[in-house]
Amino acid sequence: MKVILKADIKGVGKKDQIINASDGYANNYLFPKNLAVPADKGNMNNLKVKQESEEHKKELEREDARQDVKKIENIVLKMKVKSGENGRIFGSITSKEIAENLEKEYKIKVDKKKILLQEPIKTIGMFNIEIKLYENITAKLKIHIIAE
Repeated sequence: MKVILKADIKGVGKKDQIINASDGYANNYLFPKNLAVPADKGNMNNLKVKQESEEHKKELEREDARQDVKKIENIVLKMKVKSGENGRIFGSITSKEIAENLEKEYKIKVDKKKILLQEPIKTIGMFNIEIKLYENITAKLKIHIIAE
């Protein structure tokens, strides 16, 4: 019997996957626990519509990421910090501070986890930082750290 899984089931399959299950397993376990539905025409159409909707949503997110890349690559983010001798700053600049400044100054919202810093910035100067906006879409942001 072909069924469409409604949830991930270990050793069986993932959500929205169509599998062949034995009649007894489907009727006695999957259907009563609401883990699957029969793969009839109506349910197959619902699955197809759902997958198309998800693909459309992902395409919109990709397009938004491409637009953000164009905006970010034209920006030089200036940040003023207190510094000591030899251009060392007190504390450090983290991805959280970079994300907050981008949103405050340029209205571009970026998750701090997507800002790829090997280590926090601890000196004054110009830095190029990568921001992963979406799968295989990254932007390079220039940051200019200035002493107050």
